Amino acid sequence: MSKKNTALEQVDLPGVQNIILVASGKGGVGKSTVATNLAVSYAREGFRTGLLDADLYGPSIPILFGIENQQPEVKQEGEQDIMIPIEKYGVHIMSIGFLMKSQDPVIWRGPMASNALSQLLTSTEWGDLDYLIIDMPPGTGDISITLAQKLKGAMGLVVITPQKLAVADGLKATNMFLNEKLNIPVLGVVENMSYFVPKQHPDEKYYVFGSGGGQKLAEQTQTPLLGQIPLVQDVSESSDHGRNIFLENNELMINAFQELGYALRQQTQMVESKKQ
Repeated sequence: MSKKNTALEQVDLPGVQNIILVASGKGGVGKSTVATNLAVSYAREGFRTGLLDADLYGPSIPILFGIENQQPEVKQEGEQDIMIPIEKYGVHIMSIGFLMKSQDPVIWRGPMASNALSQLLTSTEWGDLDYLIIDMPPGTGDISITLAQKLKGAMGLVVITPQKLAVADGLKATNMFLNEKLNIPVLGVVENMSYFVPKQHPDEKYYVFGSGGGQKLAEQTQTPLLGQIPLVQDVSESSDHGRNIFLENNELMINAFQELGYALRQQTQMVESKKQ
């Protein structure tokens, strides 16, 4: 990467039409899985889609796509090295995980980490995209705030699970976007792991993590509940092997993400129309 300091500069990605920041107030809610399957869903529908893994301390996108041992191609433009995203399932993917050994910890303080993420954004040849989905770090720390400040026209999507604690943390993530210093429109809420569906009994639902959390957060923040994603054992296991929901041919999950993608597109268009 170039050594140019980009920590305080605003990032402009002129070829990208929509930037969606997928955030959560805490880890463990399946934010990366939601971002991954949403990106694949969009690409399958013909949208030019990119996915940036912005979780510098725990990048999981390479594992979810089964490409953790790959490295992006690099080309020279002037004095700057430009990286070509790795493409899989029609999605253009970039992650800090491609540039380091999986077992090595990232020991960076906030400003250094923010600068590294800025370089990852600006040193990647995204090209023309309809959607760039960014898997944000969990929480509302320095990296999340800096990234949100730097991206022009970005919009937020908050992922939670139904538990009371996840709702409380999701409220923090929503308020981070809506803070007057960021003023990023929140497209809505996704409730992940809404209910468990046994493989042998696909018509049964078990609300193992409680219920109503997504609706509660949506009402608290006056944003729409865009989707409720079920917890399916086979899909959870396949994610660890780099297989997305469409390869598993699970109709329940496929429908859930297609409906989420449609609702998100409608909300994106509504937010864009208000800007004009």
